Amino acid sequence: MIMKPYSTLIRRMIIIAFLILPVCYLYGQTPAESALSVKWDELTAPDFIKAVEMSGKICIIPLGILEKHGAHLPLGTDLILAREIATRAAEKEYCLVFPPYYIGQIFEAKHQPGTVAYSNELMWKMLQETCDELHRNGINKIILVNGHGGNNSFLPFFCQSQLALKKDYAVILFQPETGQETINEVAKLKKTGPDMHAGEDESSMVYAIHPDLVHADRAASQSGTDQARLSVPFGYTGIWWYARFPNHYAGDGSRVDERIGELYFKSDSDQLVELIRYLKENDDIMELQYRFYNESMQPLNTEQK
Repeated sequence: MIMKPYSTLIRRMIIIAFLILPVCYLYGQTPAESALSVKWDELTAPDFIKAVEMSGKICIIPLGILEKHGAHLPLGTDLILAREIATRAAEKEYCLVFPPYYIGQIFEAKHQPGTVAYSNELMWKMLQETCDELHRNGINKIILVNGHGGNNSFLPFFCQSQLALKKDYAVILFQPETGQETINEVAKLKKTGPDMHAGEDESSMVYAIHPDLVHADRAASQSGTDQARLSVPFGYTGIWWYARFPNHYAGDGSRVDERIGELYFKSDSDQLVELIRYLKENDDIMELQYRFYNESMQPLNTEQK
């Protein structure tokens, strides 16, 4: 009679094991392997070797910045959100996630406290050498997950420039698209108007994972409305953002709803999972890169179709 409960427990454990093991092997991971952290900085050196193989030699670099986000959000908001998206995706489809990376384009916020704006030369070399070092450590596909709007011109140019010199790795910029279903669900929940920077969307995303870092009661202490101080016909100038939003705040972060944050996290992380799986299963990018590099060395021999 005393042994019966233990026998029942053992039988249940065996049943659970048989249910779990096929799932693990279906995705190519044993239970021990799936316990490996996705975060590069949390792995031991021996575990890192296993992680590179498990990842399909894929690593994500989540890019953020140190800049003002109104009077109510942390300076590292973009980095916090990019890393959350990357980590959620990597835990669904195993790959590596690089440590916090906050070097990018942020000259437009140099007038605000807490902003760290590195030179053009340094931001470029830092990202290039980081990619080179990832490859030296066995990575051959690098995904850039950008959380900062100021990088929207820099990062596509960086990716395009990888064709200038032959590389044995590929750099891919993740470009998520918010689906209509998510847009509709968010619209039902939103209480504020225009939202470009540190507004209800970003505030809700931070609140969903770090409510202690959101000070919504401070949001109204500064204006996040468009000041419309400049109008240049048919022209672009770098001062446009400062002209419109000198407080480096564009929206209303006084209202937060973690459901909005979760909708965006799910949308972006699910799409990132799809990209990771594609890169694991498909090598077309590498094959085409090598073909391009070879043809670019002898363009007169390139077949003209």
